[in-house]
Amino acid sequence: MPELVSKYPEVTQQVLKSAGAVCGEGVAAKILTRCPAERFCSLPGGEFCVYGLDGLSRMTQISAREWEKAACPGGSSSAGWGFGAGAEWAAWGAVFVAGLVLGRFWRRLGAGSRQGR
Repeated sequence: MPELVSKYPEVTQQVLKSAGAVCGEGVAAKILTRCPAERFCSLPGGEFCVYGLDGLSRMTQISAREWEKAACPGGSSSAGWGFGAGAEWAAWGAVFVAGLVLGRFWRRLGAGSRQGR
């Protein structure tokens, strides 16, 4: 039986109800037993669990890895930083520049201490 994802799960449930589905608390799930009661709908031909975007982690049929692969098909995930690839390059560039500045500073500091000997 399918788990559905909708940006508007309440509207999806209303559409299922208009087609004769029984949804919500008090309906016994036979197959989708881990579906939250408020997200469960049953039709004579089967069951549905309607998740919103906030419920993706509770889904049992699609893993987080599968969601990532679908959302970033080229494997261009942003490594968990929450930024795009451009921000990653900018961050590495900033680290590089900071290293140059620090190297120059230490070099001058070392040159000054050698002259005093």
